[in-house]
Amino acid sequence: MKEFSHIGIPTTVARENEIYLEDAKLYVTDFNENDNSIEWLRFENDSPLPEPLKTTAHVAYKVDDLEKFMATGETLVEPFSPMDGLLVGFILNDGAPVEFMQEI
Repeated sequence: MKEFSHIGIPTTVARENEIYLEDAKLYVTDFNENDNSIEWLRFENDSPLPEPLKTTAHVAYKVDDLEKFMATGETLVEPFSPMDGLLVGFILNDGAPVEFMQEI
């Protein structure tokens, strides 16, 4: 199963109700609160995340087998758990970041 979830767009503009992810040094908005399923990502200068995530929009999918979908491209970010009950990973697909999300 692979189902569209959201699009993530890097920004330098602070947004209302941002969520701070300390390990990633990243502020994100909740795409569920956006009429167009947009997740805004605002990175601190020293964020350890790879440059393609900081500079290029990504598309995200809910999947039922994260490992299977991670194998479909070059690993950009190894799977990690940004919050309880969720595992996410990123690949590069023709140079563009793609996020896969699996509920656990």
